[in-house]
Amino acid sequence: MDALQISIAAMPFLVSLVSRNSKAIAPCLLASVVTALLGAEPHRAVVAWCVGILIAAVALRERLRAG
Repeated sequence: MDALQISIAAMPFLVSLVSRNSKAIAPCLLASVVTALLGAEPHRAVVAWCVGILIAAVALRERLRAG
């Protein structure tokens, strides 16, 4: 994996850090790690990445809504 693929795989974790919701950080980190590990199998990696982004987006939306 090159740097671009790793940065895309880490995107759910980075978005969850912006949301500052401690409940969302662990699942997003797990989704990012699974995405990086499944990089050789694109279809499975996309599913893990989408789940992570969905969790992070909901956490970010809740932070923006409350703040």
